[in-house]
Amino acid sequence: MKALIATTASAVLALAIPAMASAQTAPTGASYYGSLGYAGASVGGYDLGAVQGRLGVRFGEHFGVEGELSGGTNGDKATIGGAPVKVDLQNQAAIYGVGFLPLSPNIDLIARVGYGESKIKASTVNGVSAVADGDSWNYGVGGQYHFDDKNAVRADYTRHDFQDSGANADVWAVAYVRKF
Repeated sequence: MKALIATTASAVLALAIPAMASAQTAPTGASYYGSLGYAGASVGGYDLGAVQGRLGVRFGEHFGVEGELSGGTNGDKATIGGAPVKVDLQNQAAIYGVGFLPLSPNIDLIARVGYGESKIKASTVNGVSAVADGDSWNYGVGGQYHFDDKNAVRADYTRHDFQDSGANADVWAVAYVRKF
């Protein structure tokens, strides 16, 4: 599944990079966008933060595909077996199908469904650490406000249902969006 995510993310990048590199217009009805923002995740009772980037292609008004990459910025602390433990998100990658519902020329509601992979590290002050990675089905909703034809701000919520454990993650994100 990791190979599928990497291949699909590469395909999204391959579609977006030519649009960014040249002044040519997108194919009829398609537009490319990227976003950079912050995500806060609640995973198994731990609160983790990440810088999150997305690249996407929007086909017409209502459908799109986007790839997402995140890198951890801040972790959480816990006590396990009497020992202090630091929990950090190392990275996360996902691919989504996206539905857009334009409410006005400046406002879109967003729904998305996808598949992702997350890697979390727990370490003690004694140098003992463990890394867990999990594949998840992800789904969420959000909205974006367009300031003009190129710039927007987006806020969304995404639920990650991990396949190999009973754990879930609730992820809230806010980002600046730029249309290419």
